[in-house]
Amino acid sequence: MIDAFLFIGLPYIAIIVAVLGSVWRMRHNRYSLSARSSQFLEDRQLLWGSAPWHIGILGVLLGHLVAGLLPQVWASLMTVRGALLAVETIGVACSLLAIVGLGLLIYRRVTSARMQAVTTVLDLVLVALLLAQISVGLMSALSFRYGAAWSTGTVVPYFWGLITLNPDMAYVVDFPMLFKLHLTGAWLIILLLPFTRLMHVLAVPVHYLWRAPQLVLWNNARRRQQALSATIRAESRREFLKGAAGVAGAGGLLALGVSEKTLNFFKGPLPDSEAESAFLEKKLQRLQQTAEERKLVLERQRNEMILISRYADLSENKGQYFIDYTMAPGLAFKGKDGMPIVLSAKCTHLGCTVGSETNANGQILCPCHISYFNIVTGEPNPGAPAKTPLPQIGWALVDASGKVVASRKPGQPVQGQVEPALLPQCNLYITKPGRDTA
Repeated sequence: MIDAFLFIGLPYIAIIVAVLGSVWRMRHNRYSLSARSSQFLEDRQLLWGSAPWHIGILGVLLGHLVAGLLPQVWASLMTVRGALLAVETIGVACSLLAIVGLGLLIYRRVTSARMQAVTTVLDLVLVALLLAQISVGLMSALSFRYGAAWSTGTVVPYFWGLITLNPDMAYVVDFPMLFKLHLTGAWLIILLLPFTRLMHVLAVPVHYLWRAPQLVLWNNARRRQQALSATIRAESRREFLKGAAGVAGAGGLLALGVSEKTLNFFKGPLPDSEAESAFLEKKLQRLQQTAEERKLVLERQRNEMILISRYADLSENKGQYFIDYTMAPGLAFKGKDGMPIVLSAKCTHLGCTVGSETNANGQILCPCHISYFNIVTGEPNPGAPAKTPLPQIGWALVDASGKVVASRKPGQPVQGQVEPALLPQCNLYITKPGRDTA
């Protein structure tokens, strides 16, 4: 329930509040959109904080934006190891630059009496949230490397599902806690957007590039009050109605987009026969899939050995997939010595299924996060996101008469010998953990 709220409910709440709040603020308090300049209050620390903060955060946001808008192009680019390492390095550098810059800005704001006088509670909440968001993102990038490559298959489909009103939290619900905190922080920042000085990102003064020079003069409080009173008196009912119509129109368009999904969610399947048949067919498919899974579980509980392949079907370069005793994927190869190699196919990083084909170095690839595993030892390549090897699985070779002629337990040498001429007549079984096949 909490995952459904954080990854489906909170995003839509944040987007709706951000849209409606931004429209209201633009209509009724448009002069507060730009960030209030504080340079005249203190400019020494501002110089060293503002530049690295803006350079760093713009670099980070640019990488996220390109990956989200052009996922296929980005994924193709990230298959080049040099480009992947360059993007990861630039991302970490920009994150560090943003953290240093924002840290200086926070220090400036809390240590200067003049700055404290113009600082609101929401300003402090915002900068603290931004600092936490960037720090969590940096820790995630360092703890689970190559996110630039695997995010196009997880985070990007999740975001596009939200945009197209087909949310699917399955892409992110199994993420580590750091990633979940990073996603939640992003939605909280969007939620606070209309109520903070962060609104200035929506009011980039592009027209300043071609407008005529202006001379700004200081005035006193009396003149400001007179100007404000004159502005209020000049505001007509028609302007009020135009503003209300704008907000109503934006709300109507947003409601039109989500109404169908909301109604279908509460109403359930449509009562017509075609929709009901489709619903029952999907339900039957799920039941059949569940029955097959339960059948596999029952088979593994009853049998001490499970047939996975004929020895003649094994290959040195392409593994045979199977389901092990823990209902996880496994792979079986033929070793260079002729004996089988049987190991788990579940990546030790985040649990993705590794590929079945070996490269020139005898390694198989986890396509989710770019880890290479040696099929003989199970060890990942140096610097891979995965830190622990793929576990070995116990196996046994059984001849045509049903006799175990060779076997191996995880981490132990092969027991028994088989004549090479008799190997094609044998079948390969996996053995239940703890069973002695000797």
